[in-house]
Amino acid sequence: MRLQNVFIMCGIAGFVGRNFTQQQLKKMTGVLEHRGPDAEGIYTDMTIGIGLGHRRLSILDLSSLANQPFHSRDGRYVMVYNGEVYNFREVAGRFNIDMMTTSDTEVIIEAFALKGIEAINALNGMFSIAIWDKAERKLFLFRDRVGVKPLYYCVYDNSISFASELKALFTLPLSKEINRSAIADFLYLGYIPGENTIYTKYRKLSPGHYLVFHEEKKSATIDCYWSLEDKIGTKVLTDESLAKKELKELVFSSVELSMISDVPLGIFLSGGVDSSLVAAVARSISSSPVKTFSIGFKENKYNESSYARQVAGHIKSDHTEFTVSFDDAIQLVDELTGIYDEPYADSSAIPTLLVSKLAREKVTVALSGDGGDELFWGYGFYFWARRLNMLPVKMFRKAIRSGLYYFGDNRMKRASFMFDYSPERIKSHIFSQEQYYFSEREINELLLSPVSLSLVEDLAPHQRKLDMVEQQSLFDIKNYLPEELLVKTDRASMYHGLEVRVPLLDHRLVEFALNLSPDLKLRGNTGKYLLKQLLYDFLPKEIFDRPKWGFAIPLQYWLSNELRFLLDKYLSESIILDCGLVHNDKVQHIKQQFLAGKSYLYNRLWALIQLHKWYMENVSKNSTDFDGKNQMLKTQ
Repeated sequence: MRLQNVFIMCGIAGFVGRNFTQQQLKKMTGVLEHRGPDAEGIYTDMTIGIGLGHRRLSILDLSSLANQPFHSRDGRYVMVYNGEVYNFREVAGRFNIDMMTTSDTEVIIEAFALKGIEAINALNGMFSIAIWDKAERKLFLFRDRVGVKPLYYCVYDNSISFASELKALFTLPLSKEINRSAIADFLYLGYIPGENTIYTKYRKLSPGHYLVFHEEKKSATIDCYWSLEDKIGTKVLTDESLAKKELKELVFSSVELSMISDVPLGIFLSGGVDSSLVAAVARSISSSPVKTFSIGFKENKYNESSYARQVAGHIKSDHTEFTVSFDDAIQLVDELTGIYDEPYADSSAIPTLLVSKLAREKVTVALSGDGGDELFWGYGFYFWARRLNMLPVKMFRKAIRSGLYYFGDNRMKRASFMFDYSPERIKSHIFSQEQYYFSEREINELLLSPVSLSLVEDLAPHQRKLDMVEQQSLFDIKNYLPEELLVKTDRASMYHGLEVRVPLLDHRLVEFALNLSPDLKLRGNTGKYLLKQLLYDFLPKEIFDRPKWGFAIPLQYWLSNELRFLLDKYLSESIILDCGLVHNDKVQHIKQQFLAGKSYLYNRLWALIQLHKWYMENVSKNSTDFDGKNQMLKTQ
């Protein structure tokens, strides 16, 4: 029988510590069944207190050959792994690994057995990896360079536990003390950045980092094996012809690697630049029509499905379209906190869940255009970074802010907040206000117990002086991309047992974009300039001459109408007082302003709804971190 390539998407979990049991490990992996419905495997040595668990979603080689945990040939290492390494054959050749299977899992562990941590630098893919070294009694945890795959952990009471999702850690008897700084960060950004989570004891392993837990020392160390700053060169590529040629080669290589699959594969097609480019390149590589999937909205302002339809027609894809109504979306609103485990305010999680469900009916793997905006400057963030760095704006920003707020329409009032910032937080402020969340000043007035934001904007040393737009982009790649955008896609897709690959986030493309001339990314008022020039080789420019909407739902309209009940339920005076997080009078004032016509406040209200909904479901009834009738939160 011919053995085929083995790729596995899944969920992983495990621990090192004598205070855990095999039954607890099985419960952890059971909670992750949605990430891997095809198989389950565990490894334990309870004399030491080590457990590794795995849930499998089979993508290539559907036999049991690649079931995990996977043992190294010499018997020293055991591994569980979530993700895909696309270049595993190249890695096998580089390290002279005589493959006994055709599994990327085998190559990873044998490369590690030969080269240790150095082997991880050779991998091209998306992954979270856990390797147990029996000889030295060490646990190694790795997260991929950009942070496509998640990895959470808790070091507590001389032990460590880890998992692909927080909900698996929740099955263990660990502290769930709330992190107050994370609440402030969430209201500011709509997600919880950096290594933090909503709980003080639970952490995220940062992209491009690895953790080593020494069982004998009962301690963990964390280090970096790849960083964005290290990849910033002394010069930028300015020649447009050469840059376009290199970009084309990289995109084709990455998309081709991402299309390897023994199960049906499709493409998320929004009709925007990034997904259209991925779809067009995939079609040019494929010998048969590719499957594409899009979501539209009945509210015309947010409906880009006609553009996706045009793209699908040009590339002659097998296209499936789903028009979303309020009734479709409302079923998911109640599930968001359970899917994301923490407060999460990006309402585009709803259409992402819907398109994942739609795609899963026909395919097991989907390609996404995620990453193009951050790498090649497609967001409004970058126009604001350039605008706010102009000398006249810097000098008169306070006057501009007052004029816009007191004399402008809703659009100008919303823009006025952009000019009220602390220079040391300008990058996060631009993100916050472009996304309509609370400003730092507003948060200090809103929280019952104000705390400082935890986000640090300082960049690590690098070789080239970056302009403000480059700094904004780097900030987004390090924060927004891994801890919000990719979290959204991972949870939404894996909730439906669908694997999503992100070819534009191949680390080779990331390194290329970091060293591309700013003029080839943002030219005049055209963002993603070079990426668009490549796209126009495949598709008519006219399709894309329109404002960018993004993958958004008509939340502003729904909160005033069909979803009005969420304002009344989760932002009622009784709920606000019961949770004890924010000043009730401030919340009621924001509600009144929104309902009176200040529509730009809708994302602030959505963040408050998600925060209080999460709190009521996860803290009020079950947490032990309360004291007294008012259930006041313990301080951090």
